[in-house]
Amino acid sequence: MKKFLALIVFAALVTGCQSNPITGRSQMMVISEDTAIAYSKEAYSAVLKPLADDGKVNNDAGVMARVETITGRIVAQAVKYRPETENWNWSVRVIDEPETVNAWCMAGGRMAIYTGLIEKLDATDDEIAQVMGHEISHALLAHTAERMSRALAMQLGIIAVAATQSNDTQGKMIVQGAAMAAVVALELPNSRTAEAEADLIGIELAAKAGYDPRAAETLWKKMADESGAGESRFDFLSTHPAPVKRMETLRELAPKMMVYYQDTSPRPMYVINTAPPVP
Repeated sequence: MKKFLALIVFAALVTGCQSNPITGRSQMMVISEDTAIAYSKEAYSAVLKPLADDGKVNNDAGVMARVETITGRIVAQAVKYRPETENWNWSVRVIDEPETVNAWCMAGGRMAIYTGLIEKLDATDDEIAQVMGHEISHALLAHTAERMSRALAMQLGIIAVAATQSNDTQGKMIVQGAAMAAVVALELPNSRTAEAEADLIGIELAAKAGYDPRAAETLWKKMADESGAGESRFDFLSTHPAPVKRMETLRELAPKMMVYYQDTSPRPMYVINTAPPVP
């Protein structure tokens, strides 16, 4: 039984690895991207339905138009990276929560941005573009499917360890220790890698969409100040790079992205799904 469970875990880890078509990085993909998209559709509705019922979704036409324009231009560039994503249900909603500084993009292109991010940070269009470019990059790079796959792998590992132990306190402690080890070994380092990838692709998408790449540094400075982590360089056991390190990297990237920003070619616009408020 022990060998059988170990073989299941090993097979899941080995056969589930794929090279990302954009970065080339090997990703654990036990869960397919299509499966992640299907689950994300359900999750999107579950998150937005109660908010829409409370009148907190898409209730400011001006803000909605602004976000729609920014995301539409960035998605048009994202589709150039992966043409098959043109068929995704790219959607964006503005959630009216003034105290919430957040934005996200699920697998399949379903997005949301909170009014707190726009208002508390007094974010410019260029800065909003950096946020949305970053979040869109997570979807483009299949990070949701990767995260789900790693979570499944951790569960398989814990099950395998648990099967080798008795039900006494020592066995329970070993299982708990294995769970923590799995989190540290599998989740955190790769999550920082994913964040760094989204920073790199996000600033490039935004620049190609016509938004100033220098805004990436100012945006994350505002984000860090708002969170109280402005000068921190500490990223051990963190799923995100330390704020100062992140800003240094973005500051170095910005000059390389200026050629895209200064390009005078027309900026295409993808028609984003914004209504009805909940799919």
